[in-house]
Amino acid sequence: MIYLDHAAATPVDKKALLSMMPYFADQFFNPSSPYLPANHVRDHYEYAKGQIAHTIGAKGADLVITSGATEATNLAFTAATTAMEHAVAPEILILATEHASVRAAAIATGAKVVEIKVGRTGLINLNDFRRKLTGNTVFVSVALVNNELGTIQPLAEIAEIIRAERARRLSAQNTTPLYFHSDASQALNCLDVNVARLGVDLLTISSAKIGGPKGVGALYVGHGIKLKPLIAGGGQEAGLRSGTENVPGVIGFAVAAVSAKEHTNGNRKKYENLAGILRTELEKAVVSPLFLHDKKHHLSSFVPVSFPGIDAERLIYKLEEQEVYLATGAACAANKGTKSHVLTAAGLSDAEIAGSLRITLGPLNTEDDMRRAGQLIVAAVNEEFERCQK
Repeated sequence: MIYLDHAAATPVDKKALLSMMPYFADQFFNPSSPYLPANHVRDHYEYAKGQIAHTIGAKGADLVITSGATEATNLAFTAATTAMEHAVAPEILILATEHASVRAAAIATGAKVVEIKVGRTGLINLNDFRRKLTGNTVFVSVALVNNELGTIQPLAEIAEIIRAERARRLSAQNTTPLYFHSDASQALNCLDVNVARLGVDLLTISSAKIGGPKGVGALYVGHGIKLKPLIAGGGQEAGLRSGTENVPGVIGFAVAAVSAKEHTNGNRKKYENLAGILRTELEKAVVSPLFLHDKKHHLSSFVPVSFPGIDAERLIYKLEEQEVYLATGAACAANKGTKSHVLTAAGLSDAEIAGSLRITLGPLNTEDDMRRAGQLIVAAVNEEFERCQK
């Protein structure tokens, strides 16, 4: 098997898996219970939260643990609904290439949702952002790394524009709040993420994308930001996320997050090398590949590519027969059979979108995998090209 869809799911790291095991059996206690063994579990849980937070330059108290990135993002948008109470005609700005969870959460607020334009590689158009940022904007959401193209957005520059807008409002006695959220689910394996340097108020992170267990995520919440709980109950997570804590999940998440932080530079170099080998192989196809990544601003583990005029869906099935697993876009979009809104927003033609593959690398991959996968992809492309010529 050659697995090339790590943006959709990653295998759980062995150390993370082993760290979780005691909390399924011996240390099974509810951390909210009053007796000593439960108190010990509570201590372990809070320590793990602190470890996760430390990897993004925060403290454990700044995190709300959730069931994953989608819930964390939905919780983040409750800050927008709170801010909307202070705006006459509230608006939310999101990047045109945002994940489905961001788009849906923005629409659910009831505010006017305005999309920020991107360039050919998915990089934000900062001039368009400046034009669309108004005194009625209450919330801005821009993913740190796009989940299809791997494009890294300049969050620090965006944050500076937002700070200037806040200063302008202050001088104009406009008390409308303005919050900045980012989905960093895809970022932690290859980027040194720090909330202060990025300038964000809210940050979504995910365990499932970095070798941790599925079903666990977290939302970083800056000081003074008011959220509304999505789930009512016993008041866990400072009243923002009720429900018995997922102790094993958080323990595994912490081990995976620390490992990702420690190996950020090594991972980046490894994937740059592997991606280079794969691209060299793909260039041997009869249909010239169109590499979709931004040359300066892209995550090294992403190799988005299009073979214009070729049906990528057919390639997926052909490669699956060879036990090569990759995708045509985000897993949720692929499941619905819809055309990628990310590639559409980036201005790709229908032929380019139809021929696009999302290849994402991870710990399972080797140099031999890249050569073999490249050869099999090229063979499938060439076969499809010949079929179309008949």
